[in-house]
Amino acid sequence: MSQISLQKELSELEKQLMSTENEISRLNTIRLCIIKKTEELKVKMKQIMLDEVNQTDWHKSTYPWSAGVLDKLTSVFKMKGLRPTQLPAINVTMSNHDCIVIMPTGGGKSLCFQLPALLSPGLTVVVSPLVSLMEDQVMALERLSYPVAMLSATTPQKKTSAITNAMDDKKSPIKLIYVTPEKMAKSKRFMAKLEKAYQKGCFSRLAIDEVHCCSQWGNDFRPDYKYLGIMKRQFPKVPIMGLTATASATIVADIQKMLSIEDCVVLRAPLDRPNLRYEVCSKPSGQAEVLETLVGLLLGRFRGQSGIVYCFSIKDTHEVASGLCQHGIRADCYNANMDHKDRSDVHFRWSHNEIDVVVATVAFGMGIDKPDVRFVIHHTMSKSVENYYQESGRAGRDDAPAVCIVMYRFADIFRQTTSVFAEKTGQENVYAMVSYCTEARRCRRAVLCQHFGENREETCCNGMCDNCDSTVSSTKEVDVTRHVQDIYKILKAAIAVGEQMTATKLLDAWTGKGGGVKKWKERGATLTDLPRERCEAIVTFCLLEGYLSERFHTTPYAYISYLEAGPMKEAVKKGAKVVFPFSTRKQMSADKELPQPNKKRKTSSAGSQASSQRKNRAE
Repeated sequence: MSQISLQKELSELEKQLMSTENEISRLNTIRLCIIKKTEELKVKMKQIMLDEVNQTDWHKSTYPWSAGVLDKLTSVFKMKGLRPTQLPAINVTMSNHDCIVIMPTGGGKSLCFQLPALLSPGLTVVVSPLVSLMEDQVMALERLSYPVAMLSATTPQKKTSAITNAMDDKKSPIKLIYVTPEKMAKSKRFMAKLEKAYQKGCFSRLAIDEVHCCSQWGNDFRPDYKYLGIMKRQFPKVPIMGLTATASATIVADIQKMLSIEDCVVLRAPLDRPNLRYEVCSKPSGQAEVLETLVGLLLGRFRGQSGIVYCFSIKDTHEVASGLCQHGIRADCYNANMDHKDRSDVHFRWSHNEIDVVVATVAFGMGIDKPDVRFVIHHTMSKSVENYYQESGRAGRDDAPAVCIVMYRFADIFRQTTSVFAEKTGQENVYAMVSYCTEARRCRRAVLCQHFGENREETCCNGMCDNCDSTVSSTKEVDVTRHVQDIYKILKAAIAVGEQMTATKLLDAWTGKGGGVKKWKERGATLTDLPRERCEAIVTFCLLEGYLSERFHTTPYAYISYLEAGPMKEAVKKGAKVVFPFSTRKQMSADKELPQPNKKRKTSSAGSQASSQRKNRAE
């Protein structure tokens, strides 16, 4: 065969190859278009389904189970009616849809799964983070003759076997089983039994209490909650109900993704508690003055009332409780270092009004359900707005007026940031709480609602927060650019001599405290004659707005926060003005009366002596 004929054949084959590749390209384009249209149709079908779910009137009482809901509500729970969000939550889960229920602390979340469990065939499994919380709920249900069980690390083996054996038994009377997330994650036997129950149609619902613990963005992230992410894949026909009192839109989205329930119904009850008055007062720098402020409140507007004082540390709880007792106030401390019996003793005596005030760390938390708590005072601000909302929400559960007060001071910012700097969003959460405390223009409940993604009109709340009180000082805009530049000069001068600046050292240098005026002037720094309180407010503003940043250093004994120029320094260098909304915070009046207080109990010296003795035992 000649070279010419071979070349001709090669050319033909190359043409065919090119034609084939063009056809493949054309078909691939068609394929991609079909795939795109298919995905678009799936999205539309999914959206239609979601719209149908979301447009469903979950508030109506004409479902097949509605009569049963009313019957169990009255016959078992001895209640006359449901709260606004409880009925739709019950209807959603009874319709076998996944849902996340966000209701205020004390809003009745537990009923949303306890009641449906009685109307559903088989078992409802409830995941709860605290054994003490489970014990409280189980005991309350047992008093109602409710068929309930609980499994934890301390459950006797014989009882554990009896409960797990009943899980896949259709004739078992047990309708509700409480378990810890650790039990779900680490007990292969329990999960195997749950699989058998599912195959037999005996697993009807999974309820996850405190579901915000699933989210790494949440302030109470629990690693074992991550295991719950397999539940929807393993038990696709079992509806999941997540319940929490606090979850921002970011946390809700994270929960949905982690639990594989992106299409779930989200029910959000109004977070505002109209009966709670929110206040922030200046916290003195000295411990004696702080105690004096507390005593003034407890012997003045809250005399004989039931309440909680939250402290930052275990040491603080002992010192504050002891100080209150010395002033004749019936108080005791509660913290994680006390053994279970002593903690239960304090809880019992407070619940039965044998003492008025519990001085506690956050260990005194979930499961606290005393209705007549008239005040919650934070001796130190919370580490996050989420924590504060839950902790302050333990006041006024009887719907009578109650007061929530934060004692705020500049130094406590760094107590909190150094305690949470290793957490994913710890510093961000602390700054959000600082922003709440330093806000002097807007309604405090509006600030809280906005934090959780709930719209609230910026209107006066009729005196139910200090910012809406007509006696609060006005706020004015102040150009503090020169002061921020002076701070940068001090930080630059410190760097030049290898000195690191804590917030206290920075303020001392800036105000010339401690005889350092000459030293800092020689280093090229400009000092100020502003009052220290005004300087603290400016530094706080700079931290929140990014003009300053914290850098953390670890020692064998502590974590230290150092201040340095923040990312907004470049804007200042380019001539941007720094405008600070300055306001004068009023001091809390110790004799300001609580609106419509509950009945008052007399403070007895015997009670305070008993409390002091109990306090000494705890130490």
